[in-house]
Amino acid sequence: MTTSVSVRMYNVGFGDAFLVTVDADGRPWRMLIDCGVHSQGQARPIRESVHAIIRDLAGCSPDGTPRLDVVAATHRHADHISGFALQEWEQVEVGEVWLPFVEDVRDRDAIALRQAQVETARRLMMLIDRRTAGLDASAWSAAVTEARWFAMNSLSNAEATDRLVGRNGKRFAGRHRVRYLPRPAQRRNAIPLADGVVIAHVLGPSRDPQDLRLMNPPKNAGWLRLDGDGSSLDDALAGLPLFETRYAVHDVAQLPVGLLDAHASLQLATVTSDADLLGAASVLERSVNNTSLFLVLDVHGTRLVFPGDAQEGAWRHILRDPEKVRLLQDAAFYKVGHHGSHNATPKTFVHEIWRDGGVAMLPWGRVKRWEDSIPKKTLLDALGQHHHTVVRADAPHAVPGKVVVDGDRWSQVSFVARA
Repeated sequence: MTTSVSVRMYNVGFGDAFLVTVDADGRPWRMLIDCGVHSQGQARPIRESVHAIIRDLAGCSPDGTPRLDVVAATHRHADHISGFALQEWEQVEVGEVWLPFVEDVRDRDAIALRQAQVETARRLMMLIDRRTAGLDASAWSAAVTEARWFAMNSLSNAEATDRLVGRNGKRFAGRHRVRYLPRPAQRRNAIPLADGVVIAHVLGPSRDPQDLRLMNPPKNAGWLRLDGDGSSLDDALAGLPLFETRYAVHDVAQLPVGLLDAHASLQLATVTSDADLLGAASVLERSVNNTSLFLVLDVHGTRLVFPGDAQEGAWRHILRDPEKVRLLQDAAFYKVGHHGSHNATPKTFVHEIWRDGGVAMLPWGRVKRWEDSIPKKTLLDALGQHHHTVVRADAPHAVPGKVVVDGDRWSQVSFVARA
């Protein structure tokens, strides 16, 4: 039996939206993996991308009703799920939704981890608000601006999450099943789909207690202890300017050169404090990234790897398991993790594990403050050295027989799987 497999990457910008279609003898099965974008890296408004996805689903439906067999939301960051907040999804029939187990309100391990991450984000937001009290946003340092985005992004993104789990009046068209993955029993993490044509292997996030500790923001870090208990003088004065406004100089040109030089000599204190905030927020960002669903879809031996935003710690859990490594070795397709950042695709995977000649799709859009670091050039060079076809969302380019594009709206790769 011959089965066609396609992966369509929608160009949302700095975010993920992938539609997987498996067609065995005219019986299509479809899975949407993520739908979100970074607010400062949009190729177009996320509503336009959502409309395009729904329109495409309706166009290939026999009765015009848009349908998805599975929606997989890899983790709660906005650049992966923000699109699900939109009401338009109420017209889409969804069979089931997959979420990382950390979102399960009945899972004891999940509750502790999720609460720690959300509480850390909340405390960071309080610290940042104090630090920026009385300042116009244009006067914030780059480090504080980035720290605030990381902290906000690590909160629950409630409207999107509500739709995914079907609560608080948010829904798809009709009821759907919700699976929190992976399950504690390893044998339940190889999930047959599409009448057994597709086997979805859920490799992560890890449920190992050792790994869970790495996902948990540190409790004793100094930046957490800075949050008061609600009764301190700092809390009472939060938001008040340090000096009366009559002593503020709004036109820097009026300041004497000597005073400006003195201010410049004190930059170390500012950098240290702002850098601490950014460092704390980065740890939190990494903690949430490492809760990503890590999926391998196997269609008669044609394997598609979707790691979400899994970073170094999450990959380490996978690479130490020979069975999981075996699933990665002969992959036909790899979704480049975390938009091509420096610590989301291990060198070992590219140089030693993944066989040459595959296809890598890079979901990326320009975010000014990361334009020099993401995507990592050495990663893209390494993929090229191993003869992988790299398809970038921001630079769609058709490859006869391999890559089809629709303007700058989406790029699609196709494979043929044989039973």
